[in-house]
Amino acid sequence: METASPAAPADPAAGAPDWRAILDRLAQRHSCRDFDGSKIDREILAEIVRDGTEAPSSCNLQNWHFIIVTDQERKLRARDISGGNLHFADCSALIFLCFQKGWTHGNFSIAQSVAGAAYHMILSAHLRGFQCIWNAGIGDHGQLRDLLGLPPIFEVQAALAIGRAKPTAPDMKAPRRPFAEVHSWQRFERPAICRYPVKPAKAYPFYRIRNDDNPFAEWNPARWSWDQIGDFRGYAVWAKSPLAGVYVSRRQGAATEVELDLLPDLAPGARLLEVMPWGGTYSVALRQRLDREVELHLAELSEHNLSFILERFRQEALATDRVQASLMRGGILPYPDASMDGVVLAQILEHCPEPEKLLDETRRVLKPGGVLVVSARNLWSRYGWRWARVESRAQIPNQGPFRPIPAPRLRGWLKARFEIDAEIGIGRETVEDAAVLRGRGRFFCRLYAARCVRG
Repeated sequence: METASPAAPADPAAGAPDWRAILDRLAQRHSCRDFDGSKIDREILAEIVRDGTEAPSSCNLQNWHFIIVTDQERKLRARDISGGNLHFADCSALIFLCFQKGWTHGNFSIAQSVAGAAYHMILSAHLRGFQCIWNAGIGDHGQLRDLLGLPPIFEVQAALAIGRAKPTAPDMKAPRRPFAEVHSWQRFERPAICRYPVKPAKAYPFYRIRNDDNPFAEWNPARWSWDQIGDFRGYAVWAKSPLAGVYVSRRQGAATEVELDLLPDLAPGARLLEVMPWGGTYSVALRQRLDREVELHLAELSEHNLSFILERFRQEALATDRVQASLMRGGILPYPDASMDGVVLAQILEHCPEPEKLLDETRRVLKPGGVLVVSARNLWSRYGWRWARVESRAQIPNQGPFRPIPAPRLRGWLKARFEIDAEIGIGRETVEDAAVLRGRGRFFCRLYAARCVRG
């Protein structure tokens, strides 16, 4: 008697829509911070939020609540409370993601549930042709609680901004890590380049680590490899969109122009190199002040930084035909000997695992008579005191680990390699102040800066 062969497992995709096309379309979604301010119908916004409630919910309690804000005055207030989310004022709607505290709290199950609903809403908005951005940095929760009339037992977790992008908004998706880096089979495995250093400890208690207080954060770049620093900076730079004016430091204030005033006029055809520009604040300032025919070269540790900066140039309406971007590996500048007329090292030596090696490389690529403009945050200053006692207790910033350098030490490094043509201190205070000091006072300012010449 013959027995029937067991039936093949059913293909779950059989008879389904073109799931690959759907997933490919969802993968095209990217964040937007540049909205046109147009309105979206109330019914459509409600449908987007309703779509979010189809997401999984811990214990099926659905202890989430979503507050849709379209009133312009309330959006403006939310923008002010956030401190830096200018797009809150121009989006069509803000959806504040809230939950009742208590149930499955320890494993963040309710927070995970809200996050799942938020992403469901983002995809719903994307499929409808709208743009969206998920904002975790929303400012003081107490002020938001007052604005939203939120009871004390509820928490506001984040906000979604939804709207239509301006025609000029960057049409770029932030880079994704290679898949091989972020998954493994059966046990944890992750490449060293994306396992960032921390201070050694027997354990790292979750609740002991906060953004403003992380006792395990490793701020010393000498403990990092060049590749790890490049990897960190290359993804973190996309914490913002490459719009005009991003990454301009409040601490820096007017000091950028003071630093760059040390740069002499360069003749048409000259070649100027900026090293490790990251978000491009100095790059933009340089391109704006240089002669149109001066070549600006950018050397960075990650191609993601360079793509960000070049898009920012376009957003700033700056020409890029005389801008050359190159990758540097292991602190080695990718240029021939004596090939540059000028080099700018603007507050980056304190980020380097081997700062003296980079100074040697700078001397190598400079032509005889070529000029170096260099600056660094100074440990021997009020800012340095604050960094050591307050700032360095927090998690390291998006631009990567750094340690301010005592001004006399940096001066000694420069004297060993160059002729110092001019030197100044910038800023007596910890933020914004751009007062210029010479004489002995230059060693005690927030920034130490110098113009040097290769002999």
